[in-house]
Amino acid sequence: MTRIDMSRTNKLGYAAVIGMEAYSGKAVEKRLYELIKLRASIVNGCGFCVDMHATDGAKHGIPQRTLHAVGAWQHAKNLFEPKELAALALTDAITKLGPDTVTDEIWSVAAEHFSESELGGIVMAICTINVWNRIAIATEMAPPVDAKHPIV
Repeated sequence: MTRIDMSRTNKLGYAAVIGMEAYSGKAVEKRLYELIKLRASIVNGCGFCVDMHATDGAKHGIPQRTLHAVGAWQHAKNLFEPKELAALALTDAITKLGPDTVTDEIWSVAAEHFSESELGGIVMAICTINVWNRIAIATEMAPPVDAKHPIV
């Protein structure tokens, strides 16, 4: 059970994150946005968000093999376009912040595939999913269990 419902207890803050989500969803192409959200959620260990974004990715036509490969994208590069690989590397770097994470090399590769405006949108998208992951983990959100997806 979720500890608190942030959309109820912290409406203005929650609305701000919804605004970030709305912006990011328009700024980044849908398939790429779903891959970014799934990858950051995997890196952060957010079960709720991994479930949500794998499900959403499938609904948007991303093949199951590709969705499964997001967890080990570095070893399944043939399942991704070069621009997706660049975005996944940038997602890892921004999500795992530290002194040697968002290197010039990672940024340069991404800049080969995206305009400055597109890069800005991707950075916002990565930051947005990281905010959602932290909210979901802190409040102990869990993937829904229903008749279609019973507990085994």
